Amino acid sequence: MVKRDDGQDLAPISELLSYRLTRTSSALSRSAALRYRREFDVSLGEWRSLALIAADPTLTLNRLARRAGLDKAQMSRVVRGLVERGLVTRTESTGRSRQLALTDSGIEVYRGLIRAANERDAAFAAALSEEEALVLERTLEKLAELALSLERQEREHLDDD
Repeated sequence: MVKRDDGQDLAPISELLSYRLTRTSSALSRSAALRYRREFDVSLGEWRSLALIAADPTLTLNRLARRAGLDKAQMSRVVRGLVERGLVTRTESTGRSRQLALTDSGIEVYRGLIRAANERDAAFAAALSEEEALVLERTLEKLAELALSLERQEREHLDDD
């Protein structure tokens, strides 16, 4: 066992909060991906792209990639597939950027997906008491703020190197 500087045992990876959150998030994503593939023949990346475009019809590929947390090349492949399937269109916008929009077919798929996502969300919420839900909400907000702060600090360290 590895020890901290004060002689205490270091927690193994399976006990680290970040690891446990990542495993939970991955399980949530995998189960969603399986359902969305089965019911709507879309990948998780495609679902997220459709949902983000539906929420903001002024999105360009670059802005969509940033919001989805994917690099531009990955997002370009996802969008290309959605365009080829007739779910998304690209229209000329200012400069070289092109706005993304859902087609009528894309809107129909999105409506089914968002219903399924809301059903899943309700099932997860039903597993918690009202008090647990409030605590979880506050906890997630705090952890997200801290994670973003730590990310900024790490980026500053990279810039210093």
